[in-house]
Amino acid sequence: MAAEIVNPRSDSADRTGQEGGAEPLDPFDPVFALHRGGKMAVQATVPVRDKDDLSLAYTPGVARVCTAIAEQPDLVNDYTWKSSVVAVVTDGTAVLGLGDIGPEASLPVMEGKAILFKQFGGVDAVPIALACTGVDEIVETVVRLAPSFGGVNLEDISAPRCFEIERRLQDALDIPVFHDDQHGTAIVTLAALRNAARLSGRGIGELRAVISGAGAAGVAIAKMLVEAGIGDVAVSDRKGIVSAERGDLTDVKRELASFTNKAGLSGSLEDALDGADVFIGVSGGTVPEAAVASMAKGAFVFAMANPNPEVHPDVAHKYAAVVATGRSDFPNQINNVLAFPGIFAGALQVRASRITEGMKLAAAEALAGVVGEDLAADYVIPSPFDERVAPAVTAAVAAAARAEGVARR
Repeated sequence: MAAEIVNPRSDSADRTGQEGGAEPLDPFDPVFALHRGGKMAVQATVPVRDKDDLSLAYTPGVARVCTAIAEQPDLVNDYTWKSSVVAVVTDGTAVLGLGDIGPEASLPVMEGKAILFKQFGGVDAVPIALACTGVDEIVETVVRLAPSFGGVNLEDISAPRCFEIERRLQDALDIPVFHDDQHGTAIVTLAALRNAARLSGRGIGELRAVISGAGAAGVAIAKMLVEAGIGDVAVSDRKGIVSAERGDLTDVKRELASFTNKAGLSGSLEDALDGADVFIGVSGGTVPEAAVASMAKGAFVFAMANPNPEVHPDVAHKYAAVVATGRSDFPNQINNVLAFPGIFAGALQVRASRITEGMKLAAAEALAGVVGEDLAADYVIPSPFDERVAPAVTAAVAAAARAEGVARR
């Protein structure tokens, strides 16, 4: 799979009008110009120049490889691309900040994800947008597709279905299944928080965090912070702090309440922020400035909603020692591309059967380590274009997979 921006189907611009395709309002918009015809193409890795090449790449030579795989199924990993390719799967129900826009409209994002896999991790990826949203349908479809892939990256599937879909696929398949909206976000957030804590001379265990948003990212971040030893973390949804005393919780939120909010807080997000050390926003909305001002001295504000952070950096900087967002035009961007290419590269390298909590924690630690001695308030997480990132994450994930007994080579 070639992750190429230059599109080999360059005549598609002429065909669009002729075949009834709708033109964008501004045909000179560079975004539409870049996306015209798609962002990807399949590229051969072996030559087919003459009949001898053809007989090796296809019939009759290919039959010998097929027979060998039929007799020894594990050979598929050595003689096809299976062990180095990931399916990027969505149902189009939670695409970026756009919501449920359907499978066709999700494809530009899935193509983008695929080229990021290639660009930053050297991993081939295939976008697969499904025309179904039922949990059973999605699980069955992905299980049936799985023989073609070495891993599955679930993307932009709405909560709470995403939790069950991932769990059931992990149980059904012997290849890594990873919902990036959950775990990629959590890994990069933890890496940035480790470095923010180091900058302030504190450990993770000394911090009390508040997460705004109890969807896929919020739940995963809470779980990862607890795994990492956070002092305490409370999660807030639209109805306030998630606690065991609430009678309106889903199964996912009841589980969340069982391992968060040790302080027993109740009330609103603003109530939880009073005296808190960390704010992590993955919900959208706006946090009042007064609530930010009520946080502990030297607090950290990670306002990651896009395109509008829950707390604008100009406001956050009045009160916080470290500020991060999900945007590329501010320092300290919490960007999943720092995690998922290296995570899958490491998992595929050792043919891991799954991605464990230990592998995720190792990825976060490696990512934090890239910053090293250059640590500063405006540099607690590296840039996605830092060439050290993917190799560091890849090596850490591969080593953790071996240590946890899920590596098969």
